[in-house]
Amino acid sequence: MIYERRYSEMEAGSPVNHSLLNRNFSDLSINDDSAFSDCNSDRSGEFPTAASERRRLLIACASENSDELIRQLVADLQSCSIDEQRHAAMELRLLAKNKQENRIRIARAGAIKPLIALISSTDSQLQECGVTAILNLSLCDENKEIIAVSGAIRPLVGALRTGTSTAKENAACALLRLSQMEENKAAIGRSGAIPLLVNLLETGGSRGKKDASTALFSLCSVKDNKIRAVQAGIMKPLVELMADFGSNMVDKGAFVMNELVMLPEARASVVEEGGIPVLVEIVEVGSQRQKEIATAILLQICEESEVFRTMVAREGAIPPLVALSQSGTKRAKQKAEELIELLRQPRSARTAPA
Repeated sequence: MIYERRYSEMEAGSPVNHSLLNRNFSDLSINDDSAFSDCNSDRSGEFPTAASERRRLLIACASENSDELIRQLVADLQSCSIDEQRHAAMELRLLAKNKQENRIRIARAGAIKPLIALISSTDSQLQECGVTAILNLSLCDENKEIIAVSGAIRPLVGALRTGTSTAKENAACALLRLSQMEENKAAIGRSGAIPLLVNLLETGGSRGKKDASTALFSLCSVKDNKIRAVQAGIMKPLVELMADFGSNMVDKGAFVMNELVMLPEARASVVEEGGIPVLVEIVEVGSQRQKEIATAILLQICEESEVFRTMVAREGAIPPLVALSQSGTKRAKQKAEELIELLRQPRSARTAPA
């Protein structure tokens, strides 16, 4: 079965979340669109052409007898026929794609557990269908807890490890949705998701990198997950993404890095992976938002290390920081002034009279 890849930043009924996943960035004066948009429904494309007539019939009848239809589809999920299971999962996926009321009806009809079971299927298409249907159902806040307590986390992590590229991306999105419940973040981290998301961040396509960075940003509000991410080598792909201004990932990479550099081992890893020249370049030529967050990261790197301060100063950071202190946002000016003062301390100490 051939899937047609179709991505969009916003699906009908799934508005883009501009609140940075419900986390407050009062420490940064960011007034334009957020660095992250929430994962939306259904990144698997539509049904193949041969099934288009069935799809139109499904959509047409859904509003009139959807409860009866959903009950039949849920029963088909547990069929002995893989084809029937696949078709049922695909149709439930479509019903849940844009309609919130259908997401609730499908969950109440008992679809979640059999869909989770499909995620562990050795049939890659069946696994992808199960992952995508669960993603669509997770867009309803009422369903998140049910999905988590029904045991979805480990199968989703398994799909992140062994699934098709689409299954991996949709699994990352589904894990992100579950991570928006604070109590799930630690469980997702313990399940082995973090190294797999780091791998997707490094090796995935454009969509995969975006999904992985968004999921990591959410999960790394938990300290243990921060440690796991650093140990998994996250700084290398973050630095690479931030160095590539054409990737449209500079902001995302910087926000994830900013979430991590409070850890001493994270700061050391940024330096080891060549992050200082990249951050200084962003302060010099990036957008206002990029300059501000790069400065905030450099400030954290430099606060407790004279060695790192010297490295940053030698990289030529002071002139662009001076410019930022004069023309940046209020918060950027403050951060730039603090960092300039830090960078000048080692020089002042070395030139002070004995």
